[in-house]
Amino acid sequence: MRVNFLSILALSVTLSACQMLPDGITDTQQLEQEHQIAEQILVSCQQSGEQVADIFDCESAESGTIPVTHPKDEVHPAISSANELGEFDKVDAIDLWQRIRAQLSFEIIDDKRVTEQRDWYLRHPDYMQRVALRAKPFLHLIVEEIEQQNMPLEMALLPIVESAFDPFAYSHGRAAGMWQFIPSTGKRFGMKQTWWYDGRRDVVASTKGAMAYLNYLNKMFDGNWLHALAAYNSGEGRVMGAIKKNRNENKSTDFWHLDLPRETRAYVPKLLALADILSNSEKYGFDWPVIENQPLTQLVNVGSQIDLALAAQMAELSVKELHALNPGYNRWATDPDGPFALLVPIDKAEKFSQALAQTENKDRLNWVRHKVKSGDSLLKLADKYHTTVDIIAQVNELKGNMIRQGDFLVIPVALKSLESYTLSQEQRLASTQSHKSGNFKLNHTVKSGDTMWDLSREYKVNLRSLAKWNGMAPTDPLMPGKELVIWVNKTSAKQTGTNLASDAIMRTLTYTVRSGDSLARIAGKFKVSINDIQKWNKIASQKYLQPGQKLKILVDVTRT
Repeated sequence: MRVNFLSILALSVTLSACQMLPDGITDTQQLEQEHQIAEQILVSCQQSGEQVADIFDCESAESGTIPVTHPKDEVHPAISSANELGEFDKVDAIDLWQRIRAQLSFEIIDDKRVTEQRDWYLRHPDYMQRVALRAKPFLHLIVEEIEQQNMPLEMALLPIVESAFDPFAYSHGRAAGMWQFIPSTGKRFGMKQTWWYDGRRDVVASTKGAMAYLNYLNKMFDGNWLHALAAYNSGEGRVMGAIKKNRNENKSTDFWHLDLPRETRAYVPKLLALADILSNSEKYGFDWPVIENQPLTQLVNVGSQIDLALAAQMAELSVKELHALNPGYNRWATDPDGPFALLVPIDKAEKFSQALAQTENKDRLNWVRHKVKSGDSLLKLADKYHTTVDIIAQVNELKGNMIRQGDFLVIPVALKSLESYTLSQEQRLASTQSHKSGNFKLNHTVKSGDTMWDLSREYKVNLRSLAKWNGMAPTDPLMPGKELVIWVNKTSAKQTGTNLASDAIMRTLTYTVRSGDSLARIAGKFKVSINDIQKWNKIASQKYLQPGQKLKILVDVTRT
């Protein structure tokens, strides 16, 4: 059978001032929810006096910055230094930060907000060391893009404020990537988002998108970069409204006098504080980390979909190292619709290109020949083989979704076990959920009417932590049937559970039967007896379970 691959789809960029999200929420409403949750985090910190998630959450919230979440186990690709490559850039500066420093242009005013943010960075020199390590593979291409766009070099410091230069960072407001785009704004500025790929995390795509968005905002605000930056954080509508309000009240309309959210009032000063520290490192005695002024990575056109494990072998990298350089890919392979490009260390690019040239498109994925059995469907097979219905249909030239028992289908599958693709979306979530965040791990099946807020109150857990455990944002809607992971401690378990025995803490869960489940398998999973499941659900032993069927399970969380 001949294997067909999908062609690249062109993405249109719509510069509408009020892009709608899929659920009908506008950019402005989404940003408003972000600011409300940022305030909730701050209140939680003030009330509890403890960090609610990551190391700088409370300090960040206090200083006005929305905390972002980083992967537990960071990976820094092995890339050669400029000295090892023996190459020299046309720009005289040896250090890339000094190249930026020479082109800084913003005025740093004497303002309390700038001082507070500057003091924060000066108190945390180790923070900048981590930032520089993350930035090293990407900073040169970012600087090049900014210079080509003839934009202020202060923009090269913006990913520090947004994400600490982490392309895997995400925030409570559904924002993702180094430049922290929410889904709708990402789409507005050319960042494709599919099951396979998220351009918001792709460093090259998101950098181009960020420059396009910032230029768009700069024109909207008549060349005022501080207004543009405030709008990047808070939304065009909010900043326009604040300017209009001040104008009507005969007040100054510069950034420093606008009535903006706490986070935005700190956001611009944070960038200015970084620029000030970089410009005056000697004055502040701040050891700004060195990054060579050399391109350390190169974009290679691979031409078609490819398994990341195979690509890593070709580039002489581990899968984790390759994925760290290409964080836009959600799964075990690149997107079959494109983009068809991978960022690799510059000293690996030539060998990688040669290996690609010697490998036909059909050999870039691993394939299985599946005989359709009774009960099979394209959706079931897509879930089993970790691909999509569209891909199976396209590869097998199916006209619709109907498949017949006895037919054979060719399906692309991962070259290695999914656990090998540790930075894929599924494995990052699995790593987060397996990281012990309490004494007991529960599974909650979402019921109609459930919300993140209600569940956080019911289980007595932090709202943002609940969202983080499940790879979601606190504002995301919950779909009935979805299973959530919840970590609770013994105290909250006792408060929310029912004591059926002196040492037992019981919790009633709703379990959705999956294909292949049996009473014995479910009983083993939850460490209960088959008889108990039959009794709780009033079912006979000879009755078959149906996929999608709901079962009530009483779990002793002290034994989880």
